[in-house]
Amino acid sequence: MNDQLVEIWITEGRVVSVCPEVEAGMNIPRMPAEIYGGGGNNVLDGESDVIEKGGNIVTDDFIAGASIALELCKKFSIEIAILADSSPSCGSSFIYDGRFSGNRTPGMGVTAALLRRHNIQVFSQYEIAEANNAIHATSA
Repeated sequence: MNDQLVEIWITEGRVVSVCPEVEAGMNIPRMPAEIYGGGGNNVLDGESDVIEKGGNIVTDDFIAGASIALELCKKFSIEIAILADSSPSCGSSFIYDGRFSGNRTPGMGVTAALLRRHNIQVFSQYEIAEANNAIHATSA
């Protein structure tokens, strides 16, 4: 059912696909990165950093990518976003704990936090039905 809903959204022209890290100029593939010492809001407030597994601090890239995603939302009047959970950028309900241990912790990534600060509803890829309900509630 979720795939069918996404196909309908594509047909309706509702989908704008973006990877914040790629938009910020980060490579594919890239080193794994996690938020150390908090979540996306902490990064936006300058209290935490996004760090690659090798120790390189990539906070500025993640903030830049989140800003690009927000600008796209504004440009296309997007009120609802579906982001990939667990990502230090797009995680909406959980992220990894910042120690590269494989342990997840409740929290949001940088892009999810920035979009929510601007009243954009954020859902994970596991919440397609809920996002669809939100779409119909906002277009009613």
